[in-house]
Amino acid sequence: MATKPIDSELVRSLAHLLDETNLTEIEYDTGSLRIRVARQGAPVSVHHAVPHAAPAVVAAPVAQPAAHDDFSNHPGAVTSPMVGVAYMSPEPGAAKFVEVGQTVSEGQTLMLIEAMKTFNPIRAPRGGKLTRLFVTDGQPVEYGEPLAIIE
Repeated sequence: MATKPIDSELVRSLAHLLDETNLTEIEYDTGSLRIRVARQGAPVSVHHAVPHAAPAVVAAPVAQPAAHDDFSNHPGAVTSPMVGVAYMSPEPGAAKFVEVGQTVSEGQTLMLIEAMKTFNPIRAPRGGKLTRLFVTDGQPVEYGEPLAIIE
């Protein structure tokens, strides 16, 4: 199997995008070329698609557990549905959507997560008292990361 040269400009552009967005990893896939760039000492991997070949498995570094990881299985946990950046208000300088201790109703917007230049509302899956917020304004979040606890 002949390998294609690595497009170093594309890798640099993806690395620059990581810095701009404070994401921990980004993947670019055209079908015949797959590039994954990650932070924290993870290798940059390039895979060329081979017809009828099994997908390549890339080992990711094991992240150190954060203090709020203990709450990911909490029955009232609201977890992030995507990788992005959390925003606690609809625009800079505006009042926050919610505060700890506040009673929220089902469907109420708790925060926004910006992913790919799109602001996605994170809504309360149930009504109750907001007892914890694990993120701050402008903080990067990962898929499945606990964002809040509603009891």
